[in-house]
Amino acid sequence: MEWIGYAAMGILMVSFLMKDIKKLRIINSVACILFVIYGFMLDAYPIVISNAFIAAVNFYYLFFKKSN
Repeated sequence: MEWIGYAAMGILMVSFLMKDIKKLRIINSVACILFVIYGFMLDAYPIVISNAFIAAVNFYYLFFKKSN
């Protein structure tokens, strides 16, 4: 179970190294999904809620928000 948390943490840190915002949002979304899984495994709902929200914001900007 712990490896999911470490993987999420590592992917999250890598996401912030991206210069391209689209790549950042994609990689960050993967980390958020792993954190949601990790949060459910720990019964830590603040982790689940906050990361589900961040993933939803990322998905909105990736798939629904029209870029100028």
